[in-house]
Amino acid sequence: MTSEFTLPDVGEGLTEAEIVEWKVAPGDSVEINQVLVEIETAKSLVELPSPYAGVVESILVEPGTTVDVGTPIIRVGDSSAPATPSGRAAESESLESGGLARTAQIISQGEEALSAQRARQVEPVAAAPTATTPAATPAPAPAPARSADAVSADGDTGSVAHAPEAPADSGSGAVLVGYGAAGGHGSTRRRRPSQTEVDARQLRVAEQARRRPTTSVPAAQALPIIAKPPIRKLAKDLEVDLAVVQPTGLAGEVTRDDVIRHAQQASVFRNIETPEWGEERVERIPVKGVRKAIAAAMTSSAFTAPHVSLFVDVDATRTMEFVKRLKASPQFAGVKVSPLLIMAKAIIWAVRRNPMVNSAWTDREILVRHFVNLGIAAATPRGLIVPNVKEAQSMSLLELAQALEQLTLTARDGKTTPTDMKDGTITITNIGVFGMDTGTPILNPGEVAIVALGTIKPKAWVVDGEVRSRMVTTIGASFDHRVVDGDVASRFVADVASVLEEPALLLD
Repeated sequence: MTSEFTLPDVGEGLTEAEIVEWKVAPGDSVEINQVLVEIETAKSLVELPSPYAGVVESILVEPGTTVDVGTPIIRVGDSSAPATPSGRAAESESLESGGLARTAQIISQGEEALSAQRARQVEPVAAAPTATTPAATPAPAPAPARSADAVSADGDTGSVAHAPEAPADSGSGAVLVGYGAAGGHGSTRRRRPSQTEVDARQLRVAEQARRRPTTSVPAAQALPIIAKPPIRKLAKDLEVDLAVVQPTGLAGEVTRDDVIRHAQQASVFRNIETPEWGEERVERIPVKGVRKAIAAAMTSSAFTAPHVSLFVDVDATRTMEFVKRLKASPQFAGVKVSPLLIMAKAIIWAVRRNPMVNSAWTDREILVRHFVNLGIAAATPRGLIVPNVKEAQSMSLLELAQALEQLTLTARDGKTTPTDMKDGTITITNIGVFGMDTGTPILNPGEVAIVALGTIKPKAWVVDGEVRSRMVTTIGASFDHRVVDGDVASRFVADVASVLEEPALLLD
């Protein structure tokens, strides 16, 4: 008996989808709920499980083909029927037949190579100079500063520029952390190595590696890498080698900001090279899937809702200080904390004071939502998507931080589902991650407000009649003028700005 599996509707109103990758081949045995194929809808990548158990008889649709809902895509036969081994199974059988002999050969060659290496071994390489080795005993912790270096504000990822020093009115001054004690005057603060020292250290390590014998340096002589498990995972995700990251922790440990900063710098250097054009004079990219959905939604939004945009510059110095305190809090250990978190909380707070910005227009009526499904615009390899944090108004600051981190990781991995992007009420777009100061964002369909967070960086700012260095950002916001009048829009933006200027308002 043969059963045909047709393309199902995996989301509301789905009419078609593209076959991205088959997870099975003709001749493979499959079980109920085993993943058969990965498809791309107008919103996301979706894995389809098998409703049948049996043997795959034939694949009816090739990868890259877009088919309508209800189209047969695969045939599965009775498992009792004989099946011709697939190419994958035949390859496995071939490898198995000579596997033992090949394994024995590899082991033998490895032992011979190791013996030869030991014979050639020379005197072990000395450890790096102690000047660049983390101190065995951490120096006393410096006094808390009222300012912090700029940190990443993407939920991918970093939206703020690096601030080398604290604002002029920070009182005790910037905290200098890194290797060794600051020289002179009996200071107990720790000094961050200069870029020249870091470069010199990396050159020494590279020279040692070049001269090193083929055997590994004993573990006791290797430069130690101090990093917590979450930091190591982050480094792995961002493809960052912890051995070349400049640590700024008080005990010489690598921090989350160190990894992100290194990844950003590496990205900049990679982007310096100008790629070659392809051989084709004109490249043709089919409009389908997420790109097709984005185009339709943005066109509809831009030419249906009358947009009005407002902008305001904000002194976010205290937000940066607050972020630094949260990062040092044991409660937030291992959790991504950035200015985006404070921005999200500020918007939720401002929505309560200005509920019309959390509405929807239907031509017949205005729907004022008394809950917040907070959308976060995310740039992914597949295009712009806007998943949202459901019931964000009920979350604590820690719960919101965890939800934002999970949302970002899911989007980066291409695992965002249609449900994750459904029923949003208001959206944040973090254009600061691209180094932009502000912009005029287009509304997400079904919503009447969207807020843009620009980069946070040191600027000259007048405080009590004096020009000082402060961490400044620009908030931009767009509204549907059919629903949101100018006074409501202005009050909402002012409320968001007030929280970024003084996060203590969140405790109100």
